[in-house]
Amino acid sequence: MFLWGQSACVYSDKKVLIFGGFGGIGRHSRSNYSLILDASSGLLTTLDVAKPPLERMGHSVSLVGEDVYVIGGRAGPLEILNDVWVLKKNANEWVQLECSGDMFKPRHRHAAAVVGSNIYVFGGLRDEEIYSCMNVLDTKSMQWKQIKGTGELPGSCHSHAMVAHGFQLFLFGGHNGHKPLGDLYSFDTATVNWKREIISGKPPFARFSHSIFAYKNYIGILGGCPFRQQEHQKLALLDLHRKKWVYAKIDSVGKRNMWVRSSAVVIDDELVLVGGGASCYAFGTYFSPPMKLNLNFLKTSEGVDSDMSYVFQVEKEYAKQIKDVLKSSGWLDLNRKVKVTQNGRHVLFPVNGVFCEFFFSEKVNGEKEVLVSCGGSLERDELSINRKGPKSPQNLMRELVKPLLERSGMPLELLEQLPTRWEQLGDMVVLPKNSFKDPQWDSIAKELWPIVANSLGTWRLARQGSVMPTGTRDSGLELLIGSDGWVTHHENGISYSLDATKCMFSWGNRSEKLRMAALDCTNEVIVDLFAGIGYFVLPFLVKAHAKLVYACEWNPNALTALRRNLVDNLVADQCIVLEGDNRITAPKGVADRVCLGLLPSSEGSWITAVRALRVEGGVLHVHGNVKDSEETTWPDYVVQSITTISQNEGLSWQVNVAHVERVKWYGPHILHLVVDVKCLQI
Repeated sequence: MFLWGQSACVYSDKKVLIFGGFGGIGRHSRSNYSLILDASSGLLTTLDVAKPPLERMGHSVSLVGEDVYVIGGRAGPLEILNDVWVLKKNANEWVQLECSGDMFKPRHRHAAAVVGSNIYVFGGLRDEEIYSCMNVLDTKSMQWKQIKGTGELPGSCHSHAMVAHGFQLFLFGGHNGHKPLGDLYSFDTATVNWKREIISGKPPFARFSHSIFAYKNYIGILGGCPFRQQEHQKLALLDLHRKKWVYAKIDSVGKRNMWVRSSAVVIDDELVLVGGGASCYAFGTYFSPPMKLNLNFLKTSEGVDSDMSYVFQVEKEYAKQIKDVLKSSGWLDLNRKVKVTQNGRHVLFPVNGVFCEFFFSEKVNGEKEVLVSCGGSLERDELSINRKGPKSPQNLMRELVKPLLERSGMPLELLEQLPTRWEQLGDMVVLPKNSFKDPQWDSIAKELWPIVANSLGTWRLARQGSVMPTGTRDSGLELLIGSDGWVTHHENGISYSLDATKCMFSWGNRSEKLRMAALDCTNEVIVDLFAGIGYFVLPFLVKAHAKLVYACEWNPNALTALRRNLVDNLVADQCIVLEGDNRITAPKGVADRVCLGLLPSSEGSWITAVRALRVEGGVLHVHGNVKDSEETTWPDYVVQSITTISQNEGLSWQVNVAHVERVKWYGPHILHLVVDVKCLQI
């Protein structure tokens, strides 16, 4: 393949679509060919499509759903483009799109990344002008929007690289017209906040015209200018879990691969690099051949901290098999205990440094095949517990806090106030709201909180607060250690992210979320009148397979989290978010099912719920706090009320109680109940 300045994306199973670029056999020129590279066989073919865009280079190619979009580029020395083209997978022609909205200026050498149905485009070059703006193309409405982000904004640049990882974008390098850049920025598409990332480990050298990709919990960077022979044989990897740069040696590749203006595409566990090269008077013109790299067996030179303990994590069903392999090979660290994760699904085997070196090596044998086939992963053991003297977090906290009190001349009776319970929210530990409330603790708070966090094995510590007395029920959580309140909580295969200092997270609703997830909602349209961060929206979509959910919410902080969670769980295209009072925004006559998950009472929206159901009826899931003495009568009250409302709305329904669920005790003599109300047209 004789190309550079092209752009590429995944096209179908094991195939890469490559469009445009500069090169070709014989006399080099700009191209408008659509090429298909079969990553399995290495076969390169031309895709026969009509009406291709102009020849170009320095453009972007993005896959949204099954459609391929080409944006901008350079068709000639004086012809810089801002056009948008789409190739639908089952069509045989390119179509130029007419886009509206904010002005999108012509540019080339920009970077683009996809989140949901939006294509984010940053930077680029036009003549002497270098851009520093973020433009977003909504591929549903075909409208451009220029975003004025907040936080630590990157400067003007071109020839940089950007990739999406969940709801976040990561931007690295580029050129500002004076020098290559080496900063890494993240952009939160939900909050439109930029952040200049501070990462431990040796950072990649400043560069431009490089490649970037996302794979599992890594962001990878390869190649670019200026060309450095030794550095170009290293793949820079940002470990997002550890916030550290590590490197993988690529020894199996010829040294002449330059990977300048190449395209990187990840297919399953393989990195496919296409195109790239350079031209100068010293060595002429050189093009890099396509390359495929198995990301499972990278030879990592800095992947393990020598001063850190590690565990090998594996699902419980494989525990005995893995233990036998580790034990027979002498890889178990006998000074630490085997542990089980908090959810009980995984076993953590303490391993020694010899195992870590073996696991990250390129060596493949029977033992490694067993380890990989079982889906095991090597993780840091942040709370290395000595086998001879394990201590509970409570005892460890007591031992660490006691010297602090003694040094500060404070009464040891305060030790009796240490908390004995707490909750885990993502990587944050949340203390009860009455913890450390004695004013005496305030004088040593600066030293106290790191000690408490260390004893509980966390980097972020918070204290629960009272729910704010607002209509949006904002969180009163107080962050004690940590830079921000954003956490990600995994439950039943669903990812819930939220800013815990602004939004409440309800631990007590787990059983009800599981119940909703177990429903079969195939082909159903659902209206959630109190969506929050997606407590029930996500189970309906991810697990119950609802066709469409209307999510009503008026808390702006919850809306930010909700939109982020829809993207993270890959269901954004199946949800319509309606911002504001549900009594105004909720749709009418569309729903097979309506969720009313507001406490202490959702009665203010019962009329709205009835109006949201189809004329033929449906199911209402009505939540409420009920006195235990009224547990048997409250469902009848709900049925009578819904019957009256439906009659007033001119609906002929038979209304019955299908099920009553006792979710939890909300307080003394107060139950959280959910009554499933079945409405059938007579």
